[in-house]
Amino acid sequence: MALTVTLLNSSYLCGRCCSHKVLHPLLGPLLSDSMSKLYSSYRRPGSQPEKKPSWQNTDFSFKKGINVLKTQLSMLKEETKDYLVGPGGYPLNQYLLEQTKVLWEFRSQEDLNKWVISSDVEIGGKSEVYLKLGRNNQAALLYGTLNTEVPRDGETKYSGYCSMRAKPPVGSFARKKYYDWSNFNSLYLRVRGDGRPWMVNIYTDPYFSHQKDDLYSYFMFTRGGPYWEEIKMPFSKFFLSSRGRVQDHQHPVWLDKISTLGFTIGDKVDGPFQLEIDFIGLLNDRAHTEEFAYETYEKV
Repeated sequence: MALTVTLLNSSYLCGRCCSHKVLHPLLGPLLSDSMSKLYSSYRRPGSQPEKKPSWQNTDFSFKKGINVLKTQLSMLKEETKDYLVGPGGYPLNQYLLEQTKVLWEFRSQEDLNKWVISSDVEIGGKSEVYLKLGRNNQAALLYGTLNTEVPRDGETKYSGYCSMRAKPPVGSFARKKYYDWSNFNSLYLRVRGDGRPWMVNIYTDPYFSHQKDDLYSYFMFTRGGPYWEEIKMPFSKFFLSSRGRVQDHQHPVWLDKISTLGFTIGDKVDGPFQLEIDFIGLLNDRAHTEEFAYETYEKV
């Protein structure tokens, strides 16, 4: 009898998982707002969870569903056309000879909407961060105040960070998409900072599940002053870190599985900060032949 109950429970869970896999691409655009709130909201330790189910906040409208379906089919049509033409919608010969590419530039509010900002306020901290267009709408201005005061919740030990991250690309019917930067070897930025160091983070979605918390980072040191500076970051100089700790200086970046890019400040110095970003691009520097940015030694 116990074996029968176990088998029934297993088949029931399997059916639920299978139906979820089938329905999620169709209902994903309708449930995206509630699901993002469910996974992104922060709950202080000891506080009671929300009793109202998240699906009750979703507006199930037939008209809205038809409009979402039209939008997703239009996206699928464009993706199919780009796939038939070549990578990224370019012919293969043009794609292989491409040496520079602008990923993001900031000239309008629509360009800023492709990014999200966050700070330690999510864990009870007091840092502040803002994002707006710079002078003459020619750059993105990321500014705020860093505060390293640790929240008094009995669990948090460190605080004081602000970040800006690009929204990950999403395909039709809520499918995951990735950036493919394998045709380039360097990240290229034009920025103007205030002399404070920043960490540039590349988030990947590798082939192995045990690496899901890994990211690749590069320390960007701004010099301050009124002049712009152009910074080239070879991908070989990005170091692998996991859960905030450096793991490996010689692990290559999964350039064909890039999910997003971000900037983080957390230099443990209280006070105001600002960073202007003109554009973010890719560069294929054929003069760069370095395999790794750090010395390697042969074991005796």
